Amino acid sequence: MVFFMVVAMEFYNQGLMDGGLSWAAMGRPIQEMKFMMPICFVMSFFIADPIASRITMRNIGESSERVLRIVFRVAVTVPMMYPIMSFWATLIFQKPGFSDFIPSWLTTVAKNLPMVFFWQILFCGSGVAGDI
Repeated sequence: MVFFMVVAMEFYNQGLMDGGLSWAAMGRPIQEMKFMMPICFVMSFFIADPIASRITMRNIGESSERVLRIVFRVAVTVPMMYPIMSFWATLIFQKPGFSDFIPSWLTTVAKNLPMVFFWQILFCGSGVAGDI
């Protein structure tokens, strides 16, 4: 799932920066995936996934329909992962000064929310989710 989320978000953000996607602009997101993918994997594996799993099982349980567990877990994971990854994207790509970091990060969070939510709920989370 990390791969599909990073691919989508890299191309989405490149499109935002360029005012749309083009074949000429595809190289940069591919290069950025080399270091964003490991960051996303570590954040997901060690922080978001264990918490999301516990919250899902505590609130939904294993006896519920699989699709309900998937949607619930995705809905729990998104609010954890996208601010974390927006933090890293702000730090790495925007390089704001100390006093400008919070406003830059919040702007990045706001720009990424529509894409990350709908991509995760409608495509990535439900299409790639393992046995939950």
